[in-house]
Amino acid sequence: MKLRDLGFVVLILSGASFGWAQQTPPAATAKPAEKPGDKAAEKPKEDKKAPPEDKVVQTKHTVRIGGQEIKYTATTGTLVMKTEEGDPKASVFYVAYTKDDVSDVTQRPVMFTFNGGPGSASIWLHLGAFGPRRVDMGDAGALLPPPYKLVDNESSLLDVTDMVFIDPVSTGFSRPAPGESPNQFHGLEEDVESVGDFIRLYATRNKRWSSPKFLAGESYGTTRAAGLSGYLQRRYGMYLNGIILVSTILNFETTEFDSGNDLPYILILPTYTAIAWYHKKLPGDLQGDLHKAVDESVNFAKGEYTTALMAGDGLSNAKHAEIVQHLARLTGLSTDYIERTNMRVEIERFTKELLRNERRTVGRIDGRFTGIDKDAAGEAPEYDPSIAAITGPYTATLNDYVRGDLKFDSDLPYEVLTGRVYPWSYRKFENRYVDVGETLRSAMTQNPFLHVFVAKGYYDLATPFFAAEYTFDHLGLDPSLRNHLTQSFYESGHMVYAHMPSLAKLKQDTAQFIRASSGK
Repeated sequence: MKLRDLGFVVLILSGASFGWAQQTPPAATAKPAEKPGDKAAEKPKEDKKAPPEDKVVQTKHTVRIGGQEIKYTATTGTLVMKTEEGDPKASVFYVAYTKDDVSDVTQRPVMFTFNGGPGSASIWLHLGAFGPRRVDMGDAGALLPPPYKLVDNESSLLDVTDMVFIDPVSTGFSRPAPGESPNQFHGLEEDVESVGDFIRLYATRNKRWSSPKFLAGESYGTTRAAGLSGYLQRRYGMYLNGIILVSTILNFETTEFDSGNDLPYILILPTYTAIAWYHKKLPGDLQGDLHKAVDESVNFAKGEYTTALMAGDGLSNAKHAEIVQHLARLTGLSTDYIERTNMRVEIERFTKELLRNERRTVGRIDGRFTGIDKDAAGEAPEYDPSIAAITGPYTATLNDYVRGDLKFDSDLPYEVLTGRVYPWSYRKFENRYVDVGETLRSAMTQNPFLHVFVAKGYYDLATPFFAAEYTFDHLGLDPSLRNHLTQSFYESGHMVYAHMPSLAKLKQDTAQFIRASSGK
C-alpha cells in the first residue's frame, strides 16, 4: 500500500489506487559476529526508558442529541498491552464515551471504532461522525478558515451506544513499548491481533462482556473489522452483534489497476459518472437526476462494458467505437481521451482530466472537492484536494480537544496519518490479492446473529460504492443470512459525514441498525 493512499483511505483516508501491491518485510541484515571479550557481547546495553504505565483521565460532560440531554463520562488514556508473563508490548491510546446513570450495562451496547490507512488514527470517525463533538469545517465549496472549532454533534451515536475510539499502535498517541519492535504490529494479521487484544482487555476491565458489542471501521478499518470478526470469535469466543462498515474495502482486487485486471475499471465507472454529474459534465438527459445517471452507468458497466473488456483485442471496430461513445457519455471525458486510454481510465487520470480545461483537479477521497495544480498539463494531480481540505481542521481540533476538554496531556505528536507503519505486511496474502471477505462470511455463518451495515458514498474514488456492492454480492453467504447485510448510499465521498445531510442520514441509519441488532 502506498503512503499517498492513506486515508481513512480514510483515508481514510486513504486509506489507497488504495495501492494494493503486496509487500514483504525487508530481509534482515546480517551482523558481524561479536568477538570474545567484546563489552557489547558480555553486557547488553540496558534500555533506560521506563516501561509504560496505564494512564487514564475521566471528565464529565453533557450533550443534546435529538432533543434529549445526555450526561456522559469521557475516559481518555492509554492502556498497556502485555504478554501473559506481564512484559509490556505497547501503549494504546483510546477515548471512550459512556452514558451516565446506566443501571444495567448488559442492556447498553458498546461500539469499538477505528479508521484506516493503514497508519490512520481514529480521529475521523471520532470527530466527524459518531463522537459527541464534531469538527465545524464547512463543506466542499464552502470551507471555513482557521482557527477551527468543535461543536456539539447532534448526530452522535451516544444516545444509542457507548463508544470506544481506538488508535492502533504507531497512530495517535499509541506507541510500542521501549525495546519492542514496531513491526510486530504493522501487518494485516498483526494489526488485527493487537486491536483485538485491546478490545478483549477493555471489555474485561470494564465488565462489558455481556453488553451488545459492535465494531465500526472506515476504509482500511473495514478490512480490520472483517478480520476482527473472525479473530475475536475464534481466539476469545467474543461474538459480535453487528459491524458498521463505512467506505468498504475487503477485496483489494476490486481497486488495483494492474495489467490484466480489468475489474477495477468496471467497478469504478459509476463513481466517475457520479462525480461528472456533480460537476455538470454529463449530457442534459443525465444531468437532471443523479440516480438515473448512476443506474445507467451501473447497467452499462456490468453489461456491455464488461463484455467489451473481456473481448480484449478481439472486439470489433464498430463495437469498440460504440463503447467509447458510451464511456464518454458516462464520464464527461472526450472520446479522443478515452481512445488514448484504451477504454481504461485510471483514477489519477480521471481526477486530472475531468476539469482540465478549467485548470482544476478533483479529489480522490471526495470528488466534490477541487484543487489547483501548477502543471495543468500533467498526467496526475499534485495532491488530493479533498485530503488537503480535511487534514488541517481535524488535526487542530483534536490536539486542542484532548488537552483541553478531555484533560489528557502528552508531549508526543498525535500521529493523524503516519508513514511509520510501512512497510505493512500482507504475508498471508503474498502473491495474491488481499481478500478478507471470506473471514467475514465465515464469522456471519458461525454466528448467525451477526449483522453488517455498509455505508457508501457516491463520490468516493478510493473505495468505490459499486466495488463494495460487487464484494458483498460475491461473499457466498447462504440465502438465509443475506438479509443480515444492509446498505445505504450517501451523496458524499469517502468521509460520508463531511456532508451535513449525509451525516444526519448516517446517524439515522446506524442508530436503527444498532437498535435492531442488539438482541434486546
